[in-house]
Amino acid sequence: MKKQKGFSLIELLIVVAIILIIAAIAIPNLIRSKMAANEASAVASLRTINTGEVTYNNTYPGTFATMTSLGPGGTATCGVPAVGAACLIDNLLATATTVGTAKSGYVFLVTAGAAGTGTYTSEAEPATAQTGTRGFCSDQNLVLYYLAVGVPGVPGGSCTIATGKAL
Repeated sequence: MKKQKGFSLIELLIVVAIILIIAAIAIPNLIRSKMAANEASAVASLRTINTGEVTYNNTYPGTFATMTSLGPGGTATCGVPAVGAACLIDNLLATATTVGTAKSGYVFLVTAGAAGTGTYTSEAEPATAQTGTRGFCSDQNLVLYYLAVGVPGVPGGSCTIATGKAL
């Protein structure tokens, strides 16, 4: 009788099936962990924006800044800080205002209140449904809020202090 060398087709199919089952279990968990990391990054970025706003308000009393004003003001590097280019946040965060320039899967918006009111709101929304599910927002009180279902790619209104839940 001849000795058989190698694997049979059945054995190979069983190994491939086991690998596919493991992949089917692992891939959704990987996607969820990536979304959780994006959400954690968005919260950290909002805290950075809040810190920048407080510093901006202390430097230029009675005013709060937009995203561009908090950053290098449209340039990639910081020179001498000024009202329109305070250099308080990095350029990557300052320009993360559209889906194409999202930071860690989130887009950001800062809306300064009317001059002299001492108010602002900051918001982070997922760029797409695959990068996150929650929207985050904050205001001059420095409390972070979240909305369980953010509107992908559309900052400006879905997460409000009135509708959000405090973190």
